[in-house]
Amino acid sequence: MESSSSTSSSSTRRTTSTEITSTSLMAIQNSFDSVYSRYAREALDELPGNFTITDPSIPGHPIIFASQGFLKMTGYDRDEVVGRGGAMFQGDRTSRRSLMEVREAVRNDRSCQVSLLNYRKDGTPFWMLFHVSPVFGRDGGRVVHFVAVQVPLEGRRLRRRRSIGCRRGSGDDGGSGDYVLGCCRKEVCNDNSLEVELVSSMDHGLDHDTKELDSDKPCEATDDEKRSVMVAMDNIFSVLTHYSESTGRLVCRKRCSIPDMGLLSTSLIISLGRIKQSFVLTNPHLPDMPIVYASDAFLNLTGYARDEVLGRNCRFLGGPDTDDSTLYLIRESIKNEQPCTVRILNYRKDRSSFWNLLHISPVRDASGKVAYYVGVQIEDECKNEDRQGLSPEKRQLSVVGVVKVAVRSLSMHAGSSKS
Repeated sequence: MESSSSTSSSSTRRTTSTEITSTSLMAIQNSFDSVYSRYAREALDELPGNFTITDPSIPGHPIIFASQGFLKMTGYDRDEVVGRGGAMFQGDRTSRRSLMEVREAVRNDRSCQVSLLNYRKDGTPFWMLFHVSPVFGRDGGRVVHFVAVQVPLEGRRLRRRRSIGCRRGSGDDGGSGDYVLGCCRKEVCNDNSLEVELVSSMDHGLDHDTKELDSDKPCEATDDEKRSVMVAMDNIFSVLTHYSESTGRLVCRKRCSIPDMGLLSTSLIISLGRIKQSFVLTNPHLPDMPIVYASDAFLNLTGYARDEVLGRNCRFLGGPDTDDSTLYLIRESIKNEQPCTVRILNYRKDRSSFWNLLHISPVRDASGKVAYYVGVQIEDECKNEDRQGLSPEKRQLSVVGVVKVAVRSLSMHAGSSKS
């Protein structure tokens, strides 16, 4: 069983056959070009080193740029990497503890540096020093992107040995070889207690040299390797800040201003990005109750780009034949902090109309106060049961439930952090 799962994960890593829609590719390209311009790609390609740029506002937090050095280091082509998440480089022996450390840093909009065991396209593992930093918009303090620099840890040779304790099924010998980093054997396996016990039970059968590996400390980067990370970061941010001036969407390495009141945290954006239905989140505490989050499905339904939607009141979806009495019902439900469901005529960007089965509900934080309103849209022509057999009403309520849990969990976490 273990061998088959290992082979399966290796095959998944070596082949990246997952389809990326043209809409997603356009969003990825626009994510980079709208902030830095397409000329920044050429400038970044001239930089040495291995690095990627990702966008947390796009579902899956995908890579939107990968350097030539990164592609050479991992063995992938650019079109195999762009649009996909960092999980494609991880494997059975990647430390879950280190991944959690990176994930928490990203969710809290801060930098992080860890030693990480990743895998190339051919399945071979390698150690690297991984450093990720947020890119902030100068106006509003929003996290625009993340930059991740990867420095291979030189001199850490991966040695082969036969041991079912730290097995990898992607070696050239047909899967019987295992890669174990001599100085880091504990770190390779420390994320799986069952494997740790298995390795420990086999120690009596290992030779003296192998048993000495247990007492070694986890891999540590040298001062030169740490300095090379910071030099790479300096060069990357120099390019990004320069080219962001040409687009008027200035970015900086540190938050240059106090975040806007309506700014969503990266953590909440990532959580909301997993929802596949069409919905928006609005902030009733800001003037004119603007949209502060719009799902990809909403953008596909209406034809608008994300930057054309955020900051606007939902009334821009109305038109000459939108019923005023329906709008009154919506306003009254918001005024009374009550949910409502209406059938309303809305208009896309191309001004074509569609009947929108709209459900609106207040979203309360952990203290019980209304933090946002969520509006879930289902086009009336597509209101039949989905593949799971859920009615439109149940689909809308499921979205509302997920949003409420995400907001409440975030506010509880924020409260505990302050205390």
